[in-house]
This record gives sequence, C-alpha cells and structure tokens, in this order.
Amino acid sequence: MTQGAGQEPVVRTATLRDFRVPPYAQTPVPPQTAGAVPHPPLPPRAPEPHAPTPYASVPPPAAAPPQLPHPGNVAVGDEPPEGYTPTERDLPVINRGDTVQVQAVPEPRPVTGEGLGPLFVVGDVHGYLDELVAALAEQGLIDADANWAAGKARLWFLGDFTDRGPDGIGVIDLVMRLSAEAAAAGGYCKALMGNHELLLIGAKRFSDTPVNSGAGTATFQAAWLLNGGQKSDMDRLQDVHLQWMSRLDAVVEEDGHLLMHSDTTAYLDYGSTIEDVNDTVHAILTRNDADECWDLFRKLTKRFAFRDEGGAEAVRELMTTYGGQRVVHGHSPIPYLLGEVGTEDGENGSGPVVNGPHVYADGLAIAMDGGVTMAGKLLVVQLPLHD
Repeated sequence: MTQGAGQEPVVRTATLRDFRVPPYAQTPVPPQTAGAVPHPPLPPRAPEPHAPTPYASVPPPAAAPPQLPHPGNVAVGDEPPEGYTPTERDLPVINRGDTVQVQAVPEPRPVTGEGLGPLFVVGDVHGYLDELVAALAEQGLIDADANWAAGKARLWFLGDFTDRGPDGIGVIDLVMRLSAEAAAAGGYCKALMGNHELLLIGAKRFSDTPVNSGAGTATFQAAWLLNGGQKSDMDRLQDVHLQWMSRLDAVVEEDGHLLMHSDTTAYLDYGSTIEDVNDTVHAILTRNDADECWDLFRKLTKRFAFRDEGGAEAVRELMTTYGGQRVVHGHSPIPYLLGEVGTEDGENGSGPVVNGPHVYADGLAIAMDGGVTMAGKLLVVQLPLHD
C-alpha cells in the first residue's frame, strides 16, 4: 500500500472492529454525574502543509417506532473471546457457499446531451487516497491531475472516508473538490454518511465524555482510536470538514438502487421514508447530544443483516419501505462475506482476492467494501451490474 503524500508512515491498526466498544475493551471511565459537562471543542487548526499527491503518476422528523432487532443485525463483541486483546480482529470469518460474486461489468449506458450521465458508486476508502485516485482514473472519472473528467456522470461515495489509512482528510478534501467540479460540468459527486464519519465527528465533539454504550460507559475518543483513528487526520480536521460530514445523507435511491453505508435494517428506526431518515440523522447531529450520537453510531455499525437465512427478506423490508430494486452498501468487507480473509497487511502475498462487488441475498444486495484496509481492493464500479 502506498502512503499518503506528505504524511509520515502510518502505523496500521491491526483491528477491524467496527462496532461499539464492548465491556472487555473499555478503559474504566468514572460514571457520568448529573453535573458533568462535555469537554469544550478544540479550536480549529490550520491544515498542516503537505505536498500534493503526485496524481500524474497514477494510472489512468418523526422516527418510526422502535422495532425488534433483525436477527441478521450483528453487533459482534458483547462477550469477550478467549485470549482477546484490543488489537485482535473481532469480525468472524464467514464461509458462505450460497452467495454469488460477480465481475463488475456495467451495462452500456450512453450519455446524451440532455440526459443524466452514467451512475458510479465507490466503496469504503478509509484514508487510502492514492488507491482512490487510481481507481477513479481507471474508470475515467478524473484526469491525470485528479480533476473531474466525467462530464454529466453521477458518482456516489458510500461513506467511511477516514481511519486506518494514511490520509483520510486528503480523501475528504478530494471528494469535496470533485463535488464542485462535477456540478460545474453538469454531473455530480455526492457522498453518504458512514459509521466512521459519525465516529470522527463524535471524537472531535465529545472526546473523552462518557457515554452510555448499553454495556457500561465508553467514549468516542476510545472507540475512534480502537477503530483505527489517525492522529494526522485529527490534527488536520477543520470546521469545514465537520460541517460537510454532518450534512451527509444516510440513504438515497438512484436508478432503482437503494444506496446506504451499512448492511443493517437499523435505518428503519429513523423513519419510514428516505427523507425522514435523513432528516432524523441530521437532527440528531444538530442537537449535539453525546448519548444520542453514540446510539446512532452504534446502530449504524451493525452488519450482516442481509446474509444467511432471512437476509433476502431483510433487504426486501428495506426496499418495501424506501424503494429500489437492489440495495448497494459498503461497511462489511467482501473478504469477510466470502470467507477469503487474508492478513490485514497482506503478509506473504496472501491478501484477499477481490475482483469486483459481491452480489448476494438472492441477488438483491450488492456489497461494495473491497477490503482496501486488508490489502484488498478499493472498488469504483458503474451501475447497474450484469449478473
């Protein structure tokens, strides 16, 4: 893996934890008292000077009533595994033989002078700026200088821009710039809220303020560090980044594709329409309540709702409520869904083989997290797919 330009070599965290901090991983925190006051936010820092990435070298408001948890919504880690240490992986290896992985071959979609351009989606980036630039260039979405080159094309990022990788803020800066350039060209570049956006927002806003995790006390700061938070990202995080992340939508529908970050039905807890869900999420972030933000983060870290028996029904429930003919999500790495789990650092060349998105749940769900954090692949694909 390449390092972000101008950044010191990042120490990759050996954890792939993507859920709330369980009791056995928590640092003891004094109980919150009635008079406890959250730490004041740090003043915004000016970005540290860093050299630009050599892009030219890259190859071309009412929530629905709470529902009982769906059996597929797994929040792993309530019980400590034997021999647990905070740096061990806690996601299970899932060997599935009843799902189908397909090569990402888009249907031909000509771009007309008046109509919408082709639709592309991007899986979890997690700070791997160079890999993102290479993947976007390969699809012809940007040029050799990383400028928007796709005219009226539509590009959706599925969330999780930061943590684990070397340059999360660089990724956000690139996406923000491409959004402006795409709009000027008649297309658009947009992004969804991932659980790591919620985690970074919470770590900045609430730091070590205790929150009720449902299994004792925890803090956003501890959870952010446990989930691969990078000091270089926090040092360069500015108000403009926080405002941009806070305004991201959680769910959208495009061309019959229901786009969301997490493979969970927890979105149903926040509204019976797409607009309701997005309004509710925005309202929670605006209220700036640590416990409420933690609960949102916890729910959107649930995963695996669409696998195994009942997975297709869970997808249908979401589409019946919000529309669409297929759910497209990130969050759960394809290598875990396929049981092809190498080492996170790709030791001995044994990194997982990811050739494209993973189609499963009776063909109703498309997983887009190619596992770039474990030497997999950062996926940028055109929709719809050929099966």
